[in-house]
Amino acid sequence: MNYFLGPLKKYAVFSGRASRREYAGFLISLIVIGILLGLIEGALNIAPESNHSVLANLFSLAVLLPWLAISVRRLHDLNKSGYWVLVFFVPIVGQIVILVLMLIRGDTAENAHGEPNEA
Repeated sequence: MNYFLGPLKKYAVFSGRASRREYAGFLISLIVIGILLGLIEGALNIAPESNHSVLANLFSLAVLLPWLAISVRRLHDLNKSGYWVLVFFVPIVGQIVILVLMLIRGDTAENAHGEPNEA
């Protein structure tokens, strides 16, 4: 639960660093919650004519800014500019590049973006 609530508390903080553990925990939380919302929507028969989950889409829109913020902080942990997050919006190739970047171990020492985050 802390992996989800921690980044939400810093929903618009684009400075500092985020560890791989913090980023992965938040991302996994988002995926699980999205799946649960889709299941709930299916059980309650909300918008049965749609192939997309309305609740999951609204949730995705609500957590877009926190996701961008933690992604920028994760890139800072790699000593990269936060503007690298824009690569994600390049279809397929950009998403693969960002996924690979997010899996790389961050700097263990202080870098231009501050001290490493131990969380």
